[in-house]
Amino acid sequence: MRKLILIAGTVLIAVASTAVIATAKGGPRGGVERLFEMLDTDGDGSITKAEAEGAAAARFATADSNGDGLLSADEMAAAQDKTRAERIAKRIERHDTNGDGQLSLEEMQAGHGDRQGRLFERLDADGDGVITQAEAEQARGMRHGKRNKTENN
Repeated sequence: MRKLILIAGTVLIAVASTAVIATAKGGPRGGVERLFEMLDTDGDGSITKAEAEGAAAARFATADSNGDGLLSADEMAAAQDKTRAERIAKRIERHDTNGDGQLSLEEMQAGHGDRQGRLFERLDADGDGVITQAEAEQARGMRHGKRNKTENN
């Protein structure tokens, strides 16, 4: 029993930490505002350790669909699928300009501005309208904090 409590506590802390870190970094959940909405249960503008642990326990309990105090792979996948479905529904709601409950290519592109165009320009280092494999590899290296040797010379 003690081992079960230890495992459950570890999972709770991991779930809470992951949610807090992803949210604080502006991850898929929507930034600092969403973090406080989720965790500041007394609305005082601060998050206590007890509030963070409580949120983790609530998420665990929601995912534990059979109530046995353990999360199976199926329960974890179902919880992830539910979260993903909620994010998708919010995305559709945000970008569905004609209100039909679906996104057209135009609605999706409008929701991102000219993100694809800016990405293409950034990858097309020499501005010739074509992305070569070398340019793609150079961009990949830059993304990982590496610099191409030719840039250092």
